[in-house]
Amino acid sequence: MRNFIRLSDFTRDDVLRIFQIADDILQGNYKRYLEEKTIVMFFPASSIRTRVTFEKGIHLLGGQSILFAPETLDKKEDIKDVTGYLNNWADGLIVRHKDISLLEKIADNAQVPVINGMTDKNHPCEMLADMYALSKIRRDLTTDQFLFVGAAGNIGYAWKEASELMGFSLIQCCPQGYEMEGLQTCNHLYDAIADKDIICTDSFGSNNLENFRHFQVTLEHMKRARKDAVLNPCPPFYRGEEVSDDVIDSPYFAGYHFKKCLMEIQQAIIIFCMQEETRGV
Repeated sequence: MRNFIRLSDFTRDDVLRIFQIADDILQGNYKRYLEEKTIVMFFPASSIRTRVTFEKGIHLLGGQSILFAPETLDKKEDIKDVTGYLNNWADGLIVRHKDISLLEKIADNAQVPVINGMTDKNHPCEMLADMYALSKIRRDLTTDQFLFVGAAGNIGYAWKEASELMGFSLIQCCPQGYEMEGLQTCNHLYDAIADKDIICTDSFGSNNLENFRHFQVTLEHMKRARKDAVLNPCPPFYRGEEVSDDVIDSPYFAGYHFKKCLMEIQQAIIIFCMQEETRGV
């Protein structure tokens, strides 16, 4: 049985295996891998990119998806009992829920793979897709210098998980009081962005805009990064808040196509987890 809850549960070899499966999918393999299989998903109505790519990806692999709102899991019924019944019919569970401990309880009782669609603590599918996309445009992403601009939160912690797994350098830039524990932090964007390769951002949140007013990544800031630097803002991003209009309209922006591989990576994650299950891992 193999679940996909935290990147820290995996090895670099696991990541490379998932990347290889994604490559194979792009070559036309695995087309009917989910034939006669059902994936039960829990996603809020506000989810766009992750839900669309999971649903389409399951369909293209020949599978069926059944969708529920995550609030369905917040009923009085014990999650152990909910999972016990789902074991009868589901071949996989994909859950987006704020509480990662709920996903862990589901995984403890599920007889099928459980995949984390996002929690308040991390977003492993997004990070794996970003690393896969970077691997196609960078010589070796593990030698790149990463900068995360934003507060401690699920995207920041997901990048921290990724850096610890893959071994690349990661620094956080934020005002005092928003730091992630165990990560080098700089409180001045002008200094932090100098000579960085990959600049990642997260939205600041309406309550934090005033505190982050000096942390908007602009075109002028990006000119202090390395010549071939990439700006990778986590969507949804907001022009005029964490990023400026001019930097999104510049060649530094990774572009909307950067997320195109999210579907193949999520397909690869499903396949990887099911293959591991078949092997009895």
